[in-house]
Amino acid sequence: MLEKVIRVVVSGLAVGSIAATPLATSDLLALERLERVNVAAEAAVYRGKPAVRLVEAPGVTGDAETLAVVPGARLRDGAIEMEIAGAPRAGSEAGGARGFVGIAFRLQKDPLRYECFYLRPTNGRADDQLRRNHSTQYVSHPDHPWHRLRKESPGVYESYVDLQPGEWTRVMIVVSGTEARLYVHGAEQPSLIVKDLKLGASEGAVALWIGPGTEAHFAGLRIDPR
Repeated sequence: MLEKVIRVVVSGLAVGSIAATPLATSDLLALERLERVNVAAEAAVYRGKPAVRLVEAPGVTGDAETLAVVPGARLRDGAIEMEIAGAPRAGSEAGGARGFVGIAFRLQKDPLRYECFYLRPTNGRADDQLRRNHSTQYVSHPDHPWHRLRKESPGVYESYVDLQPGEWTRVMIVVSGTEARLYVHGAEQPSLIVKDLKLGASEGAVALWIGPGTEAHFAGLRIDPR
């Protein structure tokens, strides 16, 4: 029987607005402790790795927010590393599904606000350069969705990176003040740089994020506040 936990390695914890002395700690994160927002979560072994599988909860449609907040994980400045895999869910609309998968950070509740980097895996090797240019994306909920950012600042908040749907992809997000950088596949150079995070230099929770029509898997979370 599959054990309904995943291992989350956390290096360092931030307390308030002051970075605490880094701690080398580990914990077992029970699925029932994930704070789910319009998603269904279950334990899985995916491509050889223990993982959390996320899909939209039954009945969720349209532009509803779909994420799972990691308990006890908070960040102001520092790095978030994780392996993620996203693909269009079976039965999702072929025209719009991209396998949207990412990580939300500096998340605030009541009302829900967050920054997020995510991937569109089916765009990575599309036979269309414009689609390829939309492989990575930054958004800030609720006021700066992707379509507003693309309309007002074309090409500034998204970029190309080689991706394949359903494949494990290592990502790292490095955050400092109002700047954040997204690194993919362990590259030394970022795939996307954002120098004007829309929520400012705030602090908040970390969450697993998916978009419409997605089946996603998450493994190996590491948070390193600085």
